[in-house]
Amino acid sequence: MQVAKPRPAGWRLREGERRRLLILGDLLASALAAFLALALWAQLDWFGFTWEFVRFRAGFVALLPLAWIALLVNLYDLRRAASLRATFRAVLMAAGAGLVIYALIYFVLVRPATLDPSDQTASLPRRGPLYFLALTTLFTLGWRWIYTRVFTAAAFQRRVLVVGAGEAGRSLLSVVQQHNPVPFQVVGLIDDDQQKRGQEIGGARVLGGSADLIELARREAVSDLVVAIQGPMNGEMFQALLDAQEQGIEIVRMPVAYEELLGRVPIQHLEADWVLRSFVDEIRVSGFYLVVKRLMDVAGAVLGLLVFTLASPWIALAVLVESGRPVMFRQDRLGRGGRRYQVLKVRTMLQDAEADGVAHWAQEQDPRTTLVGRILRRTHLDEFPQFWNVLKGEMSLVGPRPERPELVGELEGKIPFYRARLLVKPGLTGWAQVNYGKGASIEGSAEKLEYDLYYIKHRGLVLDLWIILRTLGRVVGFQGV
Repeated sequence: MQVAKPRPAGWRLREGERRRLLILGDLLASALAAFLALALWAQLDWFGFTWEFVRFRAGFVALLPLAWIALLVNLYDLRRAASLRATFRAVLMAAGAGLVIYALIYFVLVRPATLDPSDQTASLPRRGPLYFLALTTLFTLGWRWIYTRVFTAAAFQRRVLVVGAGEAGRSLLSVVQQHNPVPFQVVGLIDDDQQKRGQEIGGARVLGGSADLIELARREAVSDLVVAIQGPMNGEMFQALLDAQEQGIEIVRMPVAYEELLGRVPIQHLEADWVLRSFVDEIRVSGFYLVVKRLMDVAGAVLGLLVFTLASPWIALAVLVESGRPVMFRQDRLGRGGRRYQVLKVRTMLQDAEADGVAHWAQEQDPRTTLVGRILRRTHLDEFPQFWNVLKGEMSLVGPRPERPELVGELEGKIPFYRARLLVKPGLTGWAQVNYGKGASIEGSAEKLEYDLYYIKHRGLVLDLWIILRTLGRVVGFQGV
């Protein structure tokens, strides 16, 4: 029997490669927009596109594309990026936010540019950024249309064969089906259990066993094998995996694939030795990271408290007019190592929200929330007093959100590894907040924990800065809950 040759897999993109492609495309689109905006500005409002004109405005071309990428930061979620409707809405919101921010800077914080084109001391231009926003919006939408039509097609997707049709394999397939479009093509499963042969599991069929692995991989042009076997592996399957690796097929364990796919840790499919490896061996971070993180915390806390000081009279007035006293209140939280501390928050709910004295889950669109409270939550201004906890060292800018002691006691008994989130300082924002939101149930808290454990395992300066940028993007877009 002639074995089919595998099709080339060089163009098959992983999740991280897709994200980098999006960033590169957005940068190129915005850089082209900046250059053309500069040319329009020179021709329509000045005396020509001369070297003298360009030399004094080089920063215009360099800084605006980077600012545009920052405004689009929450559009690098691959599921949102694959939706034309979500992309269109997010790009227009980014353009609107950019216009508002620039107008505030222009009219409030700096001296407007003079009308004399020979005056190089003019602080900020007027029409140039408007040309840029219009052009970069059009170019970005065009590039994103190309991405959704071309780079999400099957020709650019990895082709995956799942090894193991048990619970772990089923969970992975369930996660894949939740994505639209799917992150990779699952061509099928293999399992040495004869009773599973031919069954359809999660939309994929069990095609054979370890003896069929190499032939199936070649016939289906498989680029990756995801090993979803829990417990011991027999010698035949192990040898088949080694043979596949020698053929250039990439092999990844199910928990790693789950992490790369969702940015979460699969808590229902972890064993104690994995926890020890990840949260004892890998949790050790450099002293440099801890020092820089603390400096970032102090700087961010000072800036946040300054903003809150300026806004607090208006916040207090709005709360008092709508629902009376108190404007602020204290609540107990658990910090690093389970140490109890108190946070100060602006009240966003009715006074008798917990009249029975029992801690209740805070939900999205919570009916107990006041009108002013909804606005404060959308802008996250209700959390600003916690910058004081950051300054004192009880919290960090980035980390798992602190939970109430009563709820922690309940969750520890129902969710495996829940206590592990107390290995680091809680944060004002976190990986779970920018990817999920509030966990308003046991199931929601379990999913949130998966994001928190992913952060603890992979934390570093780059991830912290990425979370801060995405949080700012959510604030600008009024995406708080």
